[in-house]
Amino acid sequence: MLKNLGHHLLGSLSVIIYFVNTVFWTTPILLLSVCKLIPFAPSRRFITYLLDGCATAWIGINNLNQRLLSNTQWQIKGLDQLSPRDWYLVVANHQSWVDILVLQRIFNRKIPFLKFFLKKELIWVPVLGLAWWALDFPFMRRYSKSFIAKNPHMKGKDMETTRQACEKFKYKPVSIMNFVEGTRFTQPKHAAQQSPFTHLLKPRAGGIAFVLSAMGDQLHKLIDVTIVYPGGVPSYWDFVCGRVKEIRVDVMVTPIKQIVEGGFYSDTYFSDPAQRARFQMWLNQRWTQKDQLLASMNSSQTPL
Repeated sequence: MLKNLGHHLLGSLSVIIYFVNTVFWTTPILLLSVCKLIPFAPSRRFITYLLDGCATAWIGINNLNQRLLSNTQWQIKGLDQLSPRDWYLVVANHQSWVDILVLQRIFNRKIPFLKFFLKKELIWVPVLGLAWWALDFPFMRRYSKSFIAKNPHMKGKDMETTRQACEKFKYKPVSIMNFVEGTRFTQPKHAAQQSPFTHLLKPRAGGIAFVLSAMGDQLHKLIDVTIVYPGGVPSYWDFVCGRVKEIRVDVMVTPIKQIVEGGFYSDTYFSDPAQRARFQMWLNQRWTQKDQLLASMNSSQTPL
């Protein structure tokens, strides 16, 4: 009972630190976001670097919080191939909201600040919408098939708009994150999907294809992250309470040009059924390898 009380006190202290740190760094991010409204390109680029610096410092203090208040053992392989001066598409298996903290922990200062594609409507979320815009999270607008049927002249406009939004990434390195499964892995979801994989849900090719189509040659490398929790998938509260004894991570880096040379043409993915089938086949093969890696990492008793 005393042990559980200690965990709860530790977790409460950790959450307070997360909250105070978030408020502290959100303040300059929001103030600097106003300056980004100035229509002067060199000034906006300079402010963008300041904003990413704030975000990196925020994550750095979160990571320090984790190091001081948890006794988690980390086994990580593959970080030596990374650089903060390169352009990346990052994919990972998804089991828990802790995955995001894991990714921020292992990649902070090793690659550019992680960013997600967001729906256009999310820019109106109070405070966060402005912060996401300030940090250059790319906002996308997707039109439904029914909308395109009624407005055929709008076909392709969503991709064109997203490409324009990503123009800024030509001048500054970026890491775009995508959870390929689209949702967190659970046994009920696995059974409902009748997934052919033991440890994974079926991968969704559309998300990766959308990123590659929107960003074209701007992305240089694919980072494929495999995360394992040997003691069982933790909740956020488990993590902040220091109950997660071990986390294993494998990082595999592949040049984007290898995917293109393998027969993927991003410009025709959404209009060519054969192209979609080819890319889904490639992704399924990749997911089969990932499933085998997960089984190996789960059974391993020694550092990776």
